[in-house]
Amino acid sequence: MKPYASRYLLLAAFTILLAACQSKPVEAPVPVAPPDEYQQLEKNIASSELATAEDQLAALQAKAPDDPRLEQYQRELAEAYLSRSQIVLQKGDVNAAATALSRARALMPKAPALTSGVNGAIANARKAELEKAEAELKAAEAKRIAKLIDPTAESTTIALKIGDMKQLRRQLNDIAADVTAFNCEVVLQVPRIDDYPWLATLLTKRVVKINPDFELQLRRQIEKGEPAQVILKPAQL
Repeated sequence: MKPYASRYLLLAAFTILLAACQSKPVEAPVPVAPPDEYQQLEKNIASSELATAEDQLAALQAKAPDDPRLEQYQRELAEAYLSRSQIVLQKGDVNAAATALSRARALMPKAPALTSGVNGAIANARKAELEKAEAELKAAEAKRIAKLIDPTAESTTIALKIGDMKQLRRQLNDIAADVTAFNCEVVLQVPRIDDYPWLATLLTKRVVKINPDFELQLRRQIEKGEPAQVILKPAQL
């Protein structure tokens, strides 16, 4: 009888243990902690999300102003801005380079020597831009040298050489040049109505050849007994 009793007790103990295991509640998963704020800051600096990184740095400085890690991150962010300034300057974007440099300076005001090289490069680039603009302005002014009119006068009257087609063509070439250069209003004064269409056509063709987009302001004026002439009124600046 003892062997059977032992087996019975062993079976009963195993059954109780199995039931206990099955009734044990399932444990909830351990929540994953959010990324460390400093890791996020470092990641944004590395990925050139500099404006976001600057906001994060300011928040951390307000929260823990005595944290020694902040000084290093501030320097890394300043160096990232400095690097951006150099890159965009090489691409010719002087304004973006100056903006990035100003952020670098704000982040490390105690180390002005670190930004002096880029600052000099930006100054040279701005000087080059200014010289280029001045050259373009001079070129534009050269193109605006009047051929027949006085640009400072309210109007200029030009008698047309109707009897000499060669000289008339030259006149109309110069008139068209002045009209487009100084945005002149044109009054075509002729003694007969029939004189207007062909003179207007000759002048319009020349204006279109110089500047197809120019909006020619052309008026007709009939003055019987008077020689044909053109009155040019430059736009007042």
